[in-house]
Amino acid sequence: MTWKTVTSEADVQELFNAGEYSLIYKHSPRCMTSLMAYRNMKSGSEADYSIPFHIVDVIQNREISGLIAKTFSVKHESPQVLIVKDGECVFNISHESIVLADIVKKITALTEA
Repeated sequence: MTWKTVTSEADVQELFNAGEYSLIYKHSPRCMTSLMAYRNMKSGSEADYSIPFHIVDVIQNREISGLIAKTFSVKHESPQVLIVKDGECVFNISHESIVLADIVKKITALTEA
């Protein structure tokens, strides 16, 4: 599974304009909760990743992380998972709520609706 790294305003704009679902994972490499969530997010099989997955390092890319929060009208948190489509955040969870199996169920419900 390849995750696309979000590092620029252009990347955020591309996600905002996308007509398909995308997942954004906001990660802090300094946070144990974030590390555990990241390991969980990477534990799936290829079939679990049916939409594009993107990752933002909130330490190295603090401004981009803030821009994501502003662009999709969500409170900044880390770790945090957003599912976005057509310029809107349609799903947002953070911290211990980040469980890949639950996220896969949500993705399936969204994409099959």
